[in-house]
Amino acid sequence: MSTEPFAAEAEALDQADPLAAHRDAFVGAETSLVYFDGNSLGRPPRATASRLAEFVTAEWGGRLIRGWDESWMDLPFRIGDRLGRLTLGAATGQTIIGDSTTVLLYKLLRAALSERSATDPERVEIVVGRDDFPTDRYLVEGIAAERGARVVWIEVDTARGVDADRLRAAVGPRTAVVLLSHVSYRSGYLADAEELTRIGHDAGALVLWDLCHSAGSVPVALDAWGVDLAVGCTYKYLNGGPGAPAFAYVAARHQGMLTQPIQGWMGAADVFAMGPEYRPADGMRRFLSGTPPVLAMLAMQDTLDLIDDAGIEAIRAKSVALTEFALRVGDGILSPLGVTLASPRDPSERGGHLTLSHPAMRAVTARLWQQDVIPDYRDPHGLRIGLAPLSTSFTETLTGLMAVAEAVRTES
Repeated sequence: MSTEPFAAEAEALDQADPLAAHRDAFVGAETSLVYFDGNSLGRPPRATASRLAEFVTAEWGGRLIRGWDESWMDLPFRIGDRLGRLTLGAATGQTIIGDSTTVLLYKLLRAALSERSATDPERVEIVVGRDDFPTDRYLVEGIAAERGARVVWIEVDTARGVDADRLRAAVGPRTAVVLLSHVSYRSGYLADAEELTRIGHDAGALVLWDLCHSAGSVPVALDAWGVDLAVGCTYKYLNGGPGAPAFAYVAARHQGMLTQPIQGWMGAADVFAMGPEYRPADGMRRFLSGTPPVLAMLAMQDTLDLIDDAGIEAIRAKSVALTEFALRVGDGILSPLGVTLASPRDPSERGGHLTLSHPAMRAVTARLWQQDVIPDYRDPHGLRIGLAPLSTSFTETLTGLMAVAEAVRTES
């Protein structure tokens, strides 16, 4: 099939794109490299280089230890609140930037299990999807072993995710905590977070959401949905950089009753008292543990500036337009080669990425990387196309999919 109609469509979509100018804000966007992995590691904003350099010379170099008193101690809360407001639908005082996703998930999952089990000793079950990201599943297994709890697995189609019927069948009077992914890391399935949270609550459980593949790409309304707890990373659509610290959300109604398990000095009521025993702080400070990674949390502020300017609803509209265009191109030039879609076709059930399935996709991915076309691979046979709305153009999307088609022909 000729790709000329798609080329004309891509050009027209780029010209009409109200967010097109934001692409110039990212390092490397001007090159010929095609980046299909913004849902794993976002491109760096150009402004971040000067922000980091200024911090090293002026704040770290100029203010030295005084920086803690002057601003650094408040960064986890200040950036957290802004991230909550712009991307999570969270009121002030409920979001912090802290440790890695894994550590924050551990803290909140363990705290939620302990609270529910203390309230009702019969509640000893953690519910989680069988196809959730490995960290989530591994943590659940480890915490269950530590606490004498039981894991209830939800079996799911790898091309979709946990839906209402599956969750209803899994929860009950013994459920303590439900851990769910808002956007499935493999398929891109977008869960109905409000409905699933309600189902968990109807069963008497606390619900913890993994927002790693939705924060900054899909509108989230944690307060309005009645969500209890949430965790997400900042190096995907929030462009915080490799290993950037994650965020944690704890609804205000739960903050006083949850005891997080990693008791460090930064979560104490009086940080500098250095007292003989630990007494947790009020509010979100109690969910901190060690010294905040100040340098590592600076970069995401530049993407938050862009999100503030663009608006999360406009970002979502661009994301849907990108994935819809990618589907049309895929149907035209990839389906005839035996490539199938391993993601929901309905955009209301899909986040910001697509997974394309073909037996040769592992070799196809390796070949594409050599050609500066960068998707990623996920078993079984899945090539994942992550389209970051602020930094990805329609023309770049078409160029990459044409390269996928050529690589599939070569490797088949």
